[in-house]
Amino acid sequence: MSGFDLIIFDCDGVLVDSEIIAAQVESRLLTEAGYPISVEEMGERFSGMTWKNILLEVEREASIPISATLLEKSEKLLDARLARDVKVIEGVKFALSRLTTQRCICSNSSSARLDMMLTKVGLKPYFESHVYSAKDLGADRVKPKPDIFLHGAKQFAVSPDRVVVIEDSVHGITGARAAGMRVIGFTGASHSYPSHADKLTDAGAETVISRMQDLPATIAALSEWAI
Repeated sequence: MSGFDLIIFDCDGVLVDSEIIAAQVESRLLTEAGYPISVEEMGERFSGMTWKNILLEVEREASIPISATLLEKSEKLLDARLARDVKVIEGVKFALSRLTTQRCICSNSSSARLDMMLTKVGLKPYFESHVYSAKDLGADRVKPKPDIFLHGAKQFAVSPDRVVVIEDSVHGITGARAAGMRVIGFTGASHSYPSHADKLTDAGAETVISRMQDLPATIAALSEWAI
């Protein structure tokens, strides 16, 4: 019997290759606002964070007043880019077709954006209605808080210690570990960087994979490992 009763997937950077697109849009907006930052640095420093929290962090660090209009501007630009350019992560459909454990998505992205991306890349049938946005719980309950992971487990009446989470960001892994769940890190999206795997391991991932094709075997192996 599998050691897990539920698999929770992050979406951005795990199922869809969207983090690189967000980094491109947001780095340009921040640079124009007086905070020069590269696409690569965006991916390394802010992956997994909401745009609002990124802006708050930049304000704290650089004492640059960030216009509130940047929030809305980024959302519109990013939605347009994602609708046009987002692609499924290679190997995701292979992995999902071979995993028999019940599953869901727990993401910091909005429900509307999740629906748009999953529809575009053909992943909605794999999750049906089990797609959950932390923003629907409240603006103050996004990752790295554990709330969305606990919410996902509650929908299936599953104990957190029977859940494995697939995450690409330190913030996501921090939240999953705080929820009492086990975590597999993923570094196969376009925004990955040289120290990515090390950072995910340091945050609490038990193992890290760079190919989604390896996920079924990794989950099977992890289910045999005691913690």
